[in-house]
Amino acid sequence: MEEYRHLNIKLTPQRIAILDYLKGNKSHPSAEDIFKAVKKEFPTMSFATVYNTLEALKNKGNVQELKIDSSKKRYDPDCSTHHHLICTKCKSIVDIFNDFKLNLSEDLTEGFDLIGNSIEFFGVCHDCK
Repeated sequence: MEEYRHLNIKLTPQRIAILDYLKGNKSHPSAEDIFKAVKKEFPTMSFATVYNTLEALKNKGNVQELKIDSSKKRYDPDCSTHHHLICTKCKSIVDIFNDFKLNLSEDLTEGFDLIGNSIEFFGVCHDCK
């Protein structure tokens, strides 16, 4: 519980279970995936608890919401700068930790001050080939 104090959210046993599930998770789970996994430990927990916890974490910058899959939001507990490689068949997601230097001319940025970027690469994973 102490390790999550810095998140500045109310820490209930259900939220701690959600945080434990997310910790180090590289599968980029959906709220439904998290709900199914944590419900085993807390059978009376509602989906709203998972969703509200994810929203609180997202609003505080402790989880990234990925809109890669149009049918459901996915979540990434790794908020460091990185990119994603997405399988177009099974929708699995792999993190890419590489800095791609993109120099956009001012006519392309239309006066925006760029503060970051996120690149999505698409392909077919080895399991789906």
